[in-house]
Amino acid sequence: MPIATTDLLLLLAAIPAAAVGGALFLQGVLGIADWLRLPKFLVATTLAAFATSSPELAVSSFAALVGKPGIGLGDALGSNVVNVGLIMGLALLWRPVAARLDDFRRDFMLALAVPVLTLGLARDGLLSRGEGVVLLAVFAGWLALVVRQAMAHRRQAIPEVSMVARPAHAWLMVLGGLLGLVLAGRLFVAGASGIAATLGVHPYVIGATVVALGTSLPELVTVVLSRWRGHDDVGLGTLLGSNLFNGLAIVGLTATIHPISAPLNELAAALLFGVLTVLLMKPRGGALSRRRGLALIGAYVGFVIMTTAPF
Repeated sequence: MPIATTDLLLLLAAIPAAAVGGALFLQGVLGIADWLRLPKFLVATTLAAFATSSPELAVSSFAALVGKPGIGLGDALGSNVVNVGLIMGLALLWRPVAARLDDFRRDFMLALAVPVLTLGLARDGLLSRGEGVVLLAVFAGWLALVVRQAMAHRRQAIPEVSMVARPAHAWLMVLGGLLGLVLAGRLFVAGASGIAATLGVHPYVIGATVVALGTSLPELVTVVLSRWRGHDDVGLGTLLGSNLFNGLAIVGLTATIHPISAPLNELAAALLFGVLTVLLMKPRGGALSRRRGLALIGAYVGFVIMTTAPF
């Protein structure tokens, strides 16, 4: 049965909506962060990461509300591999990234632990509402630590004149970007569900590959712009923070809305390569090299092959 043109158009239309909405949302969030006088890396792992993870949030929430949480789970877990494997890998091919593990050790260790925790919770083939709450509780604990760090920084920082003269304008940019991302989420779910039904492909696979790639466009835009402007810490922080938002907040919220059937053979690829790609982000000699970029891209290709082969 041929793929319906409408489904393809819905999927394609979601790409610019996610890209423009994510970029607009990100600009607004960064403007607000400048107004609040917070360090760039801290902004990236929280506000910027939330902004760029909004497509995954929209897709996963809407999918769970219409009774298709498998797409949301695949999207969230698959996006983590896309973010770190493909996007960071491509960024490193441009030039190495200066990085020290001590600057993000807490977030790095948690990003390694989240896939292991998810695997433990889903060992019975189901992520229940209670287990979703567990993931949300871990996320809330991490967020509390970040807020505490931000407050400590503001107490110690020397007050400076903010470059943002009109914070209300930044908030309007955030609102406009969020509306675009919600629209993109609806388009993605509609198109991906139609294609999955036509091809007989499991919804999880569609979510983990096609949808995950499209909803990672905001991360791609953020990393490219931050590298271009010489702010490598923003790109690195955004990818790490987005990883935690996806794995904890989004998967937790999706399971809380609707329990998720999660057979281990389906989750294995995303969780295995999720751990592998984070491990490959561990700096050596104060930097991430171009060779590490090749390894990350290879891990992403392996993930796609392993995810699609069984189906």
